Amino acid sequence: MSDCIFCKIVAGELPSKKVYEDEQVLAFHDIQPAAPIHVLIIPKKHFASLDAAADEDWTVIGQVQKAAQQVARELGVSETGYRVITNCGTNAGQIVHHLHYHLMGGAKLAPLGVAN
Repeated sequence: MSDCIFCKIVAGELPSKKVYEDEQVLAFHDIQPAAPIHVLIIPKKHFASLDAAADEDWTVIGQVQKAAQQVARELGVSETGYRVITNCGTNAGQIVHHLHYHLMGGAKLAPLGVAN
């Protein structure tokens, strides 16, 4: 998609600080990090979210998960812990409508879904 910021990063039209790349997946540092380590992991193929994934996209989604494991190891958070999350749709907080996972770590993160 010509107006997708992540597609422009994949195409090399916009800069990014890459931490991982293979034929199907790209991972780069978030420009507005919410944790000491905050990396975005995306499929190079454009589709908006998990909800928009077609049957043929599930292989690359598995590759995104595998890349998350490798990135966590390379950035030194696999032992201490890290979070991998994706937002699906506007109400979930998705801003860029190109499937992406946030890998966050490097500090103790607040638990999600815990009642106060």
